[in-house]
Amino acid sequence: MSVTYSYFPSPVGELLLTATATALTAVYFPGPRSPIPWVEGWVGGVPNDVLDLTQRQLTEYFTRKRTSFGVPLDPAGTDFEHKVWNVLRRIPYGTTTSYGRIARQLGDVKATRAVGAANGKNPIPIIVPCHRVIGANGDLTGFGGGLDRKRWLLEHEGALLL
Repeated sequence: MSVTYSYFPSPVGELLLTATATALTAVYFPGPRSPIPWVEGWVGGVPNDVLDLTQRQLTEYFTRKRTSFGVPLDPAGTDFEHKVWNVLRRIPYGTTTSYGRIARQLGDVKATRAVGAANGKNPIPIIVPCHRVIGANGDLTGFGGGLDRKRWLLEHEGALLL
């Protein structure tokens, strides 16, 4: 399956978006903390309706005109990771939750670390809002784009006071 990519300038840095003809597959932050696993055969600079839709919706999100996304998604991951990511997609804009709460939602209070690992492997940050997951004590915890970006996104959504 052919993967197309495009770059999107955002307030948190230039994002690399990848998609097939039918779904978004990844959003990558720039920088050494999240190296891009470049794949042979990725194609840039060609029309892709999914990338166009993603860019429109990200623009609306960053200008506070959108609080949820309606982009078709196809992230690569395990069944458990997909379960976690589906829970992430239901975290309301402007709110946060903890890894433990997600584990309880999935029916396994002992799965907190596994939830954290799945959260960390989320290939579609912002749209699948892994930035909305914080430590049980309210501390900001790891984020592939870095804690500064996580803080910015949460402040942008009103989930953290400036």
